[in-house]
Amino acid sequence: MTDSYRTVAERAEARFEVQGSEFIGHVAPATTTEAAEAFVTEIEGAYDDATHNVPAYRVRSDPFREYSSDDGEPSGSAGKPALNVLQQREIENVVAVVTRYYGGTNLGVGGLARAYSRAVKDGVDAAGVVEEVPHETFSVTVEYDDSGSVRALLESAGVEFDAAYEADVRFEVRVPAAEGAALRDEIRSATSGRADIEGY
Repeated sequence: MTDSYRTVAERAEARFEVQGSEFIGHVAPATTTEAAEAFVTEIEGAYDDATHNVPAYRVRSDPFREYSSDDGEPSGSAGKPALNVLQQREIENVVAVVTRYYGGTNLGVGGLARAYSRAVKDGVDAAGVVEEVPHETFSVTVEYDDSGSVRALLESAGVEFDAAYEADVRFEVRVPAAEGAALRDEIRSATSGRADIEGY
């Protein structure tokens, strides 16, 4: 899972009406199944007066997870069309929930499928799609004598990090997964093996 993938840039929502029914497409990034489920629960709680809250997500965990539910709509009319949009756009680490307030007119399976698809499409468009590279995090703890060379190495590598200067110096490093092992080897070399590296 070191190759890049497409996901949504941020949380967003999109609203529209079809024959009196209001549809709200909620979309968010989610890097774990737990995060996706938490977003679904959050939306269900915030819109607990809605007729339906239809979830769909695709998460690059191990193993890869795809999920959708019709949440009481006719079989195949809601969850599958919502998930299909994420599949067709090849978006991963994403969760969508479509909220529907029933407006008194039955839309039929075809009408529902179109509305649920549109809600996810509009939500994804509002959130924006970005190319993401899988990252990993690890921490490096060194004594002050080694902290300058480790910091210089991290800065020259162009990776994200936070540094905490206490009894010793701890760097929290976020690095593209494909580069993590090489960077840890460089840190070990630069400190003659004195760096304490955790989290991989």
